[in-house]
Amino acid sequence: MGADAGGRDGVTAAQSTNGAAPLVELENLKLYFPIKSGVVLDRHVGDVRAVDGVTLAIRRGETLGLVGESGCGKSTVGRTILRLYKPTAGRIVFDGRDITKLGEGALRPLRRRMQMVFQDPFASLNPRHSVGRIVGEPLRTHGLATRREAAARVRDLLLTVGLPADAANRYPHEFSGGQRQRIGLARALSTNPDFIVADEPVSALDVSIQAQMINLFEQLQEEFELTYLFIAHDLAVVRHISDRIAVMYLGTVVEVSPADELYDNPLHPYTISLLSAVPIPDPVVEKQRESILLAGDVPSPANPPSACRFHTRCPYVQPTRCRDEAPVLRNLATGHEVACHWAEGIKAGEIKRHELPPVFDPGLQEAAPEPPPV
Repeated sequence: MGADAGGRDGVTAAQSTNGAAPLVELENLKLYFPIKSGVVLDRHVGDVRAVDGVTLAIRRGETLGLVGESGCGKSTVGRTILRLYKPTAGRIVFDGRDITKLGEGALRPLRRRMQMVFQDPFASLNPRHSVGRIVGEPLRTHGLATRREAAARVRDLLLTVGLPADAANRYPHEFSGGQRQRIGLARALSTNPDFIVADEPVSALDVSIQAQMINLFEQLQEEFELTYLFIAHDLAVVRHISDRIAVMYLGTVVEVSPADELYDNPLHPYTISLLSAVPIPDPVVEKQRESILLAGDVPSPANPPSACRFHTRCPYVQPTRCRDEAPVLRNLATGHEVACHWAEGIKAGEIKRHELPPVFDPGLQEAAPEPPPV
């Protein structure tokens, strides 16, 4: 796999799981949104590279946290895995089967095994349908139950997620945000899936409700033997629920590690800067530590930097290699995978942080077409 693929340097996704067969494998996954110009000719003038060479393996029964700034492509990765988007290139393997190019008919039986919990508990539920109809709809769609069996299954699912059985007769507007998210979770569980993509499922909730939902996700994972891709931007939430964490920047994965190892020993400059901004509930420690402020804004995915995509903002950027050679995601002895030429030197203190912001490439400042939301 070449340096532009964004994958491991000679290491497959399956090998990264220490011999265990992964449930989901992504190999050099790419998803580009075309940019059109003109009314009559509708010319293709560029692409928004929302996902640009992601290689990951999600082990059966684990929770893989996927984090990064808004617009980095993490939600697009989740939706592409479920084939809600058709990938531009690369492979998606689910339970040993390549589903990258399957048609809708072939995907249909697999969709019951792959479900999604959406970020917005207000927009993801049909306000005209009762809760019973919303939760029971996947059962009818996949022909998994008769009308009577579906009604009983819905009641059981509502109780499982902490709602009263009579909630089936009510409508979404009668529930709070946390309760609506429980309804969405019950709907995802209705087909007894193996894999759930949770797309920032607690970001719209109050902090106290977030804790309840995270605990519920963990209980359900143990009860139903689920595998999660848990997408979030809140690093504290991700640490609590994840077995491993993958960090994304501008469409690529820059670091993958066991959760505790990532927080105790971050290696990529982007991860280091993200963790420096996470509050610590100890006023003495919080006062003494230093936050790392990144220079500039996130570049446009329609016009990403060459070579290392983080070099235009990196406080550890080096004069030549960072701008000339794209780093590959490579395995380290600690269990880390990191895409940085200087990760070991930064950790050892041999590469010093710059006091001034890095030098930007003039070519990156050219105006790019406005991308669609990622």
